[in-house]
Amino acid sequence: MPQDLLKIQIQTLPSTPGVYQFYNKDEKILYVGKAKNLKRRVSSYFNKNHDNGKTRILVKHIHTIKHIVVPTETDALLLENNLIKKYQPRYNVLLKDDKSYPWICIKNERFPRIFPTRNHIKDGSEYFGPYTSMYTVRTLLDLIKGVYPLRTCNYDLSEKNISEGKYKVCLEYHLGNCKGPCEGHQSEPEYQLQVSDIREIIKGNFKSSLHYFKKQMIELADKRLYEEAQQMKEKIEVLENYQAKSTIVNPKINNVDVFTIISDEDFAYVNFLQISHGAVIRSHTLEMKKKLDESDVELLQMAIVEIRQRFNSHSKELYLPFEVSVDPELKIRVPKTGDKKRILELSERNAKFFRQDRFKQIKIIDPDRHTNRIMAQMKIDLRLSEEPRHIECFDNSNIQGSNPVAACVVFINGKPAKKEYRKFNIKTVVGPDDFASMEEVVFRRYKRLLDEEANLPQLIVIDGGKGQLSSAVKSLDLLGLRGKIAIIGIAKRLEEIYFPDDSIPLYLDKKSESLKIIQQLRNEAHRFGITFHRQLRSKAAINSALEEIDGVGEKTARDLLKQFKSVKRIKEASIDDLAKIVGMAKAKKIHKTFH
Repeated sequence: MPQDLLKIQIQTLPSTPGVYQFYNKDEKILYVGKAKNLKRRVSSYFNKNHDNGKTRILVKHIHTIKHIVVPTETDALLLENNLIKKYQPRYNVLLKDDKSYPWICIKNERFPRIFPTRNHIKDGSEYFGPYTSMYTVRTLLDLIKGVYPLRTCNYDLSEKNISEGKYKVCLEYHLGNCKGPCEGHQSEPEYQLQVSDIREIIKGNFKSSLHYFKKQMIELADKRLYEEAQQMKEKIEVLENYQAKSTIVNPKINNVDVFTIISDEDFAYVNFLQISHGAVIRSHTLEMKKKLDESDVELLQMAIVEIRQRFNSHSKELYLPFEVSVDPELKIRVPKTGDKKRILELSERNAKFFRQDRFKQIKIIDPDRHTNRIMAQMKIDLRLSEEPRHIECFDNSNIQGSNPVAACVVFINGKPAKKEYRKFNIKTVVGPDDFASMEEVVFRRYKRLLDEEANLPQLIVIDGGKGQLSSAVKSLDLLGLRGKIAIIGIAKRLEEIYFPDDSIPLYLDKKSESLKIIQQLRNEAHRFGITFHRQLRSKAAINSALEEIDGVGEKTARDLLKQFKSVKRIKEASIDDLAKIVGMAKAKKIHKTFH
């Protein structure tokens, strides 16, 4: 990839947590890194001189940048670890499996032990994690053990061994840290109920447990056991601040391919995540150009076959956003809740970020294609009969009823055409009447365009709700333009889009590019109108200050301002300088007034 295209890739990276991957020209992975802010971190490689020789060589060989977005920094750390182990890039520190992150294990036993471990053994036990810090694991286990008495011994507590009295209670029982299941003092159902509660706490479902802990704290305080109540309070705070395990990994999800799709008028983007032993080990997004208005089902079907062949995937289970007919030997799941659903959401998020990156790159590389896409999307979103290549937006400005004005801004191909902006002094309306003012300026604007046989817009945007829109439509009716120009109103509070003769507003997605263009129009019209209004008020105030001087009228004030540009300079001018403009008699009066 040429250097300028590499720069474009960096410019369009998202400012979110994630993992970045550097590849050389042979598509061999060079480096994997994590970032709190992908754009800032990756940019730093190219924005400064590096003291480290290895880093300089790495940057020199970077040909392509790929990234995976994740919800949090913790997720980025875990994903980085997984990818380094999988690909062992040349410029990364080698991570060996014996340096794995810690897990919490609920042992597959009759009375399960719960303990931290770095070894993931397939013996039917439950593993939760991984966690980025052993401190987090120990804090959580200390909290659990402080509330639920659990055994710590490694005895085989079978029914036979307990009934035969093979074991005796230990010091933990006498200290109150264990209820003595080894001697039959605690039943298996009671113990398993504790384990069920603990499992929910580890998963991050604290609501019922927190209620129980707070109740305990209040009871201890009522008994004036303040020290114990304070200890319980500290445990509650730890639990409330505890961050649940990563959403990226779940040890039960193994050897699974995840696919999601998002699409627009011309393109579809299919993201693929490969999951192995609960960890994301690969992410790839495929861009597909539509030819015959294919459905998402058809496109996803084709993409699954293509991507699985490209990456030689042999996974027998797929997570998809909807049912798709593929190989009958494959197990298809459409997750609705839980970790599987979060994995699907992560895949969709990566597809969306890929599409955003492509849009940003196209905007730089091929602005015409970017404009065509947005115009086509606006036509669909706003139910127009043609693309809105020429849009005009109106806004009224009157503050406390003074100097009522209006502004009209013009966008051509989605961009401001400032030479075409127009401002209006309201002529026929007395007092602050937004509806009548809107009716006047819309009529004046399009009456003039018709008289001059100038090009009319495809879309008019009115800054306001149903009232302002109705007033504007009256003027179009008078001019015979109703139905020839599309017109909408946008209400500020909820960004509601109103259409003539339709009381139910349209709500566009807050991230919609169509809505962003309309908001930009509205904001630009407001800015332009307010600026004009301020100029008029400032001019009125200046004229008023000069016209209060005996012998100075509107014409004299205008002549002075034309020469000296401001009242301040008039104040500082000498009598002789003033006399050159207004004569000696008036000059003396002006000078005397200011001095």
